[in-house]
Amino acid sequence: MTNPYADAPLHPGIRARRIEGVNGLSMHILEAGHEAPDRPLALLLHGFPELSYSWRKVLPALAQAGFHAVAPDQRGYGGTTGWDGRYEGDLSASRMLNLATDALTLVRRLGRERAELLVGHDFGSPVAAWAALTRPDVFERVALMSAPFAGPPPLPPGPAEPPVPDIDAALAALPRPRRHYQHHYATPGAEHEMLHAPQGLHAFLRAYYHVKSADWPQNDPQPLKAWEASELARMPTYYVMDRGRGMAETAAEHMPDAAQIAANRWLTEAEMAVYAAAFARTGFQGALNWYRCSLSPEQSREHRLFAGRRIEVPATFIAGAKDWGVYQKPGADIRAMDDRAFARLAGVHLIEGAGHWVQQEQPEATVARLLAFAAGAGLSPS
Repeated sequence: MTNPYADAPLHPGIRARRIEGVNGLSMHILEAGHEAPDRPLALLLHGFPELSYSWRKVLPALAQAGFHAVAPDQRGYGGTTGWDGRYEGDLSASRMLNLATDALTLVRRLGRERAELLVGHDFGSPVAAWAALTRPDVFERVALMSAPFAGPPPLPPGPAEPPVPDIDAALAALPRPRRHYQHHYATPGAEHEMLHAPQGLHAFLRAYYHVKSADWPQNDPQPLKAWEASELARMPTYYVMDRGRGMAETAAEHMPDAAQIAANRWLTEAEMAVYAAAFARTGFQGALNWYRCSLSPEQSREHRLFAGRRIEVPATFIAGAKDWGVYQKPGADIRAMDDRAFARLAGVHLIEGAGHWVQQEQPEATVARLLAFAAGAGLSPS
């Protein structure tokens, strides 16, 4: 596979190419501002169910500001190959520290010693956070988007492992039985029910993007009191699902009508088709394996090596004002974005007119925030 986005709507200043030997991957990237080799590097990491293509409106704007902006298809996604997409496969490659190693290796394979600006959205946010925490010598500034970071897990308070609350069982016991979407994504059937959605893959993704955006009027994010079933059940069903229903069925209830789709300028049907074609080709399991690792006690124990460590480089947080994701983890939401996890946090910014897909819904405001953060942290490439 050369360029899976050859027919995709893209700014003429964006080019696609493949970088070999990236931590065992053949990594497909989109980039802009590549003409001048001495520009500062901005590395942009996407989330789920996204692609490097999710940065299509940000790449040329950063290039115009003087950056060499690079967005890879991460492990399990898009045109990148060399990953294990089986449910029964080895999950170790999808653990967070290995995903951060992917980012580190890509910087080096690009011929760079450092990335002056690292940006991560959704599941790309914790990858960026862990990359910045573990390698501040390489990742000099970090912007996290839509998924807050509360720092590494603490060491157990005593000689024994504390019991982990079974939130899945607690949600199942509610009068209206529920299931957290991450637990659903960890099940063997999650890929099939989305990939083979009765409404079709394109329509499933359209509804999923719609319901998590500012276009869905019911999105009214509110802080939750605690990581308890009754509180989590306050979230929309795309986060805390009705038990026994898949995500495709859940999203189908919120499918925008033909007029709403035609009026959408931040995600046109031609752009939506890029996502549908990509996931039809790769499936979802390589991406869903990230969720399985996020629920794994082994990953949490691995992260405890860094207990008490903070992100020391300049950092900021950006999200849409209509994004429930900023509150989805009580105790580790935007209220925990403070000096316990960050040495130099330059603000938490919620962008009006955007939901979860902030860099696609409001790209100009997102770029303005990124450039203001970079300038405030001593980086003005132009």
